[in-house]
Parts: sequence; structure tokens; C-alpha cells
Amino acid sequence: MRARNPYYPHDRVELVIPAYLPRLLAAAAVLFVLVLLGATGSYIVPPGHRGVKVTLGRAAEQFLPEGFGFKLPLVTRVVPISVRQRTVPLHAECFSSDLQQVTLDLRILYRVPEQSVVQIYRQYAGDPFDNLIAPRVQEAVKEVTALLTAEQIVKNRGQVKLDALARAREKIGDILEVNDLVIRNIDLSDELERAIEAKMVAEQEAARARFVQMQTEIEAETAVIRAESEAQAIRIRGEALRLNPEFLRLQLVEKWNGRSPLVVPGDVSGTGSGLLLPVGRPAPAGDEP
Repeated sequence: MRARNPYYPHDRVELVIPAYLPRLLAAAAVLFVLVLLGATGSYIVPPGHRGVKVTLGRAAEQFLPEGFGFKLPLVTRVVPISVRQRTVPLHAECFSSDLQQVTLDLRILYRVPEQSVVQIYRQYAGDPFDNLIAPRVQEAVKEVTALLTAEQIVKNRGQVKLDALARAREKIGDILEVNDLVIRNIDLSDELERAIEAKMVAEQEAARARFVQMQTEIEAETAVIRAESEAQAIRIRGEALRLNPEFLRLQLVEKWNGRSPLVVPGDVSGTGSGLLLPVGRPAPAGDEP
């Protein structure tokens, strides 16, 4: 092949193409096609995911497990769907039974069961939270809070969570696993928070006053019981002395200090045996009897 020289238009330049160049270009084209087929003819499903095989816009009925595999080049693609547990924030604005606005800061813990992977892809493009979970959880929370006052919502936080979780699971069904619903915070208006706080303080003071009153009543009842017991003991002791006068004489003898005794008749008539009673002054402290 000859070409004109731009500096010498009348002279012709001969271009020589190597014989191996066409074969090299053909080999490069074949290699490119092979690489393209290899890249589009295989797939990898990462750990914690399941694959949905889509061929010409049609999803297969069975999901693909994690790992490496082959597919039809250019016409088939594999869409990975996560089956791991996810935690997604959600804010729910509700009204209590006393028409107070309550805002709940929630965390929803859910996962996609592997048997629902294909259905989730077909109906919700693989991410069911915005279209399935969020509206049903908000509806469940509003139904629960509508039955309680704002004060009851704050006090019964755990029960509100359990009731809302049960209602949300019932509304969502078995297509998803809603593992937990966490209430991170409950926001009320400033005026309502102050009113609830004042009421709780008043209730605590009333409970403390009832406790003090109950303690006083118990102490009074204890004193009455103690007095009755002492009176009963005195009556029993007097009855025992009346029936056993010798016991009194025994006590007098045991307590005699050794000084000159006084003989006292045992009874009014003076016929009974006498009693000996001390008549001297008590010995000073430290003196021997």
C-alpha cells in the first residue's frame, strides 16, 4: 500500500503491515469475548445473602444459596437479597386517649426469611421496610397508644412495647420476622412533662404519708398488745399468789437482808403463822450486811 508524502506530494510512501497483526487482533477480540462471557456467565452470592435469578425480567421460583455459580450470559442476572437481621430507626407520631401528642423514637429489628426472598423481591424490590414494615408498625403503635393516656404510656412503657410488637407481627404476617421493637425515647410536650412530674411527686408524697401513718398505727397496736400482755401477766401472777401464799413467804425469806426481823401475822386473825420482815435501815452502799 502506498501513500502520498505530505512534503513531497509527487513521491509515494509504501506502508508495510506485519503479517501477524491481523492474527493478534483476532486473538485479542476472542480473549475479550471470553472474558466478557466469563464475567457475565458466573455469579457470586455473598455470605448472609440469598440470590434471586432473573432471566429476561422473570424471577425464578427458587432462591440461590450463597457461593459461586454459573448463569446464562447477558440474559440472566442474580440479585442478592440480605437475610441478616437489620435494625432500622422509625419515628411514630401518635395521640393518646386524652388527646395528647406523643412521639416515639423506635428501633425495628427484623430479617427476611430465606423462604420469602423471592416473594420479597417480586413485591417489594428486595427492601420491604418502607412499604411493608414501617406503615404497619406505625399503625400498630397508634392503635396501642390510643387506648392509654399520656401518663400511662410513660409509666407502662414495657407493656406498650409488647402490645405494639404483637399487633405489628399480626399485621405483617409470616413473610418477615419482626424480632423486636425497641422504644428508645418518648417525647411529650414540655407542659405535659411538667404536669406528669408534679403528679408523680405528689403521689410519692402521699405514699410516704400513708407509710408513716401505717407505721404509727402499727406502733400503737404493738403498745396496746404489750400493755394487754403485761396486764394479763399481772393477773396471772396475782391469781397464782392468791392460790399459793407460801410462794410470797418464800420470796420474802429469799430477799431478807439479815437484819432484825419483824414478825407479821400470817392473816388478820393472827392465828396463822407469822411472816418475818426486815425493820432495820438499809445498809449504806459498800457496807456488808
